[in-house]
Amino acid sequence: MTLQKQKQAKMHQNKNQNSLQHVPVLLDAVLKYLDPQINDRYLDLTAGYGGHAKEILKRVGSLAQSVLVDRDLRAIEVLKKKFDGNVEIRHQDFHQAAGELLQAQRQFDLILADLGTSSPHLNEGQRGFAIKVDGPLDMRMDQSQELTAEIIVNNYSEAALTDLLRRYGEEPRSKAIAKAIVEKRPLTRTSQLAELVRDIWPGQYRLHPATRTFQALRIAVNNEIELIEISLPLWLKLLAPGGRIAIISFHSLEDRLVKQALQAQAGVRYDAEVSLLTKHPVVPTPSEIAHNPRARSAKLRAAVKIKKKGN
Repeated sequence: MTLQKQKQAKMHQNKNQNSLQHVPVLLDAVLKYLDPQINDRYLDLTAGYGGHAKEILKRVGSLAQSVLVDRDLRAIEVLKKKFDGNVEIRHQDFHQAAGELLQAQRQFDLILADLGTSSPHLNEGQRGFAIKVDGPLDMRMDQSQELTAEIIVNNYSEAALTDLLRRYGEEPRSKAIAKAIVEKRPLTRTSQLAELVRDIWPGQYRLHPATRTFQALRIAVNNEIELIEISLPLWLKLLAPGGRIAIISFHSLEDRLVKQALQAQAGVRYDAEVSLLTKHPVVPTPSEIAHNPRARSAKLRAAVKIKKKGN
C-alpha cells in the first residue's frame, strides 16, 4: 500500500470512529441525581452508544443486574462490543422493553432515559436526520420499520403536514412549508427539504431554519411522543422503593409529559409514589454548551421512589 493510500485509509478510519462518538449530555447532573452505588440495579432505556452507561456501570460494578436498551441496531452492536458479558442488552424500543421487564417482575434502583438523538444520527447523512449533510429522507431510529420521513413528506395531505409541523415542531410557518412540500413533490433527499424550508425563512439564523421541520418529522416517524406518554407510568413501576429515575428531554412536548407524569405521582399526600429531586429542570451550564452545542436544549428531571411500609 502506498503512503498516500495509507493516509487515506487512516482518514477514513478516523472518520468512522468520530461518527460513533457521542458526548453524553448532562453527565454530571445524571451522576448527581442518580447517585449510583455499588451493586445498584441499573436500567438505561435509551443507551445509545453508551456514554452515560459507561460512567454509571463503573460505579455499580459488574455484579449489578444492569440492562441497556436501544431501538437502533447499530447502537446495539456498539453496546455489545463495549459491554458484552457485563450487562443485559436489549434491541427494543423503551416501551416494549419496559413491558417485558415488568412482566418478568424486574425492578431497578437506577433508571435513565435520554430522549435525545445521538450525535452519530445527526452526523451521518445516510440516516436522514442531518440537515447539513445530504442523505435520504429516512429518520428511522429502528431501520426495520416501514415508515420513513420520505413516505410522510410525499404522501401526507397538506393539512396533515401543516398539523404535524405545528404540533411536533412548533413551526410558525407550518402552513407555508406544508404547501411548498406538496408543490415540490417528490422529495427524496434531506438537502431538498432543508433548502425548501430555507427559502421560506430567508436570512441568517443561529439555528438552521429547517431544524423545527426535521424535528417534527423525526418525532412522527418514530412515534416518539406517544411512546413517551404510554411508557412513563411503566418506568415508575419498574423503579424499586428508594430507587431514582432521571429523564432528559430536548423539547417542550417531551419535557411537559415528563413533568406531568412525575408531578402526578408526587406531592405531600398519602398515596404519593415519588418525591421530586428537581423542582425545576436542570439545564446545561454555559461551559457544557460550549463543549457540546447540541446540549443547549436539554432538560433533566429526576425523582426518587418513596419507601413505604411493606415494600
